[in-house]
Amino acid sequence: MPALAEVIAALEQAYPPELAESWDAVGLVCGDPAENVDKVLFCVDPVDETVEEAIDGGAQLIVAHHPLLLRGVHGVGADSTKGRLVHRLIRAGVALYCAHTNADSASPGVSDALADAIGLTVLGPLDPREDGVTGIGRIGELPAPEPFSAFVERVANALPRTEPGVYGAGDPARPIRRVAVSGGSGDSYLKRATAAGVDAYVTADLRHHPAGEHLAENAEVPALVGVTHWASEWPWCEQASAVVRAAFTGNVDVHVSTRCTDPWTLRATRTEH
Repeated sequence: MPALAEVIAALEQAYPPELAESWDAVGLVCGDPAENVDKVLFCVDPVDETVEEAIDGGAQLIVAHHPLLLRGVHGVGADSTKGRLVHRLIRAGVALYCAHTNADSASPGVSDALADAIGLTVLGPLDPREDGVTGIGRIGELPAPEPFSAFVERVANALPRTEPGVYGAGDPARPIRRVAVSGGSGDSYLKRATAAGVDAYVTADLRHHPAGEHLAENAEVPALVGVTHWASEWPWCEQASAVVRAAFTGNVDVHVSTRCTDPWTLRATRTEH
């Protein structure tokens, strides 16, 4: 049975902390590196539901994509939401490790997992770092062109179901072959996607004005596919779990949480009379 420090070393080899953005907070949030680990739960969000799942399942470690304490704090009192989670984790003997923008930029990383789920062959980063291999987002290709309407359906069928679903903006008949993807909030990379000459761009949290201004530029800009933040990053959990599974074959039990932690739980459309 490996120590927590050994599991962290395997994760950091795959997702080097130095790839994280300067504003990010990645790494061990709580837990003793000397303690042994024989069960790990992978999830996108460290929230009540996933903490409860880890405790009920007997995991000694949660590996989450999103940081619990992204912004500076002066205390973790149990009278706050995040402080309560920290106390609950420590009392239960469950460590928490977060890999965020380092997992976004790593190769393979979050966007590779998204591209793979959709069925793309990855060609390279959307916003490469100096090495040309790591970086935010990915550009990929489908095996053959397909209409945009079919591509939107492809994305919906590839990702876990959420109440908001998947939405597209573009000509339904437009042929789609070359695609950019970015797990998480990605409308800041709209110009990158346009410069890359892709037919479509898949990302989360597309805002009204950036999307509208993008589409108004000309008919050649990439069509847009919007998904929820959680759904776009959930495929990474299986990728990350495979890192630990491969490093400690037979010695660590790995599980991927299937609990939807997307905040949107209801959807309604106007009823026409």
